[in-house]
Amino acid sequence: MTFSPVPIGCTVEDATTSLLADGVGDGLPVVPPTVERWERMLDGVADPDAVLAVVPPLFGELTARTVAGCCVLAGCRPGVVPLVLAAARAACEPEFNLLGVQTTTGTAAVGMIVHGPVVSRLGLSSSTGMLGPGPHANGVLGRALALTLSAVGGVTAGVTSMATTAQPARYGFCLAESGGASAVTVLAIGGTAEVLPRDDLPAPDDVLDPLADALAAPGRAAGGLDRMAECEQTLVLPPEIAGRVRDTDDLLARAHARLGAPVGALRVVEAGGPGVKMLHLPGWMGGSRGVTRTLG
Repeated sequence: MTFSPVPIGCTVEDATTSLLADGVGDGLPVVPPTVERWERMLDGVADPDAVLAVVPPLFGELTARTVAGCCVLAGCRPGVVPLVLAAARAACEPEFNLLGVQTTTGTAAVGMIVHGPVVSRLGLSSSTGMLGPGPHANGVLGRALALTLSAVGGVTAGVTSMATTAQPARYGFCLAESGGASAVTVLAIGGTAEVLPRDDLPAPDDVLDPLADALAAPGRAAGGLDRMAECEQTLVLPPEIAGRVRDTDDLLARAHARLGAPVGALRVVEAGGPGVKMLHLPGWMGGSRGVTRTLG
């Protein structure tokens, strides 16, 4: 689906109402996409109308121009189109299974992780409160990706999107980690769950055992242990805990022992502020693997 700029002077209320009537938006107020804002967002983007992918479920054509429009709607600052475009293209790779994610009756949402020097360049937060509310860039970038995949893919609740309840991460989910090369990863996530070590000054087992329990939990809740092998789970560990989790094979083995079945793939991200509270992002049981794209 494509949409057009609104006239200068169009109010937030009118722009939001008009775009929603055309199937563009998430129900929250949007920044009116005037020609000036749209072109400023596209500044420096070569060939903005080249078709770079098709987005399910209705297989709309993904272009930089449409991505830029969605970045305006979300409230992004200029300069983010290459990142959001890379994330959208990553989500269209076969192993991600975006058709399943966008149409499932489950709660799956597309999560985005931004890595490397681009984090500071775009003003993203990889520290305290990074998932909000608060960090402006994290929230609007996650929303820009969600709006892009929804608008281009033709996602309509009750028509093409059949999520029984859905979840807030479908409005947008973006976290960051500062290490490594500049890149973006997309993940299908079922939600977020806090994980705590057993003690304030934990030994390795006091960290690993609760994490293993967290990784096993989705299999028990899903009612089908064989489905776990098709998903990818993510752990977000704050810096003072991350150093204690060196052996992910050991962690997976512990989770396997607790569940009595494989727990799928595992991704570990180092991010967050001071403290020992860890975050578990359950994978989607329908089957999805994370995809990473490097950024120039």
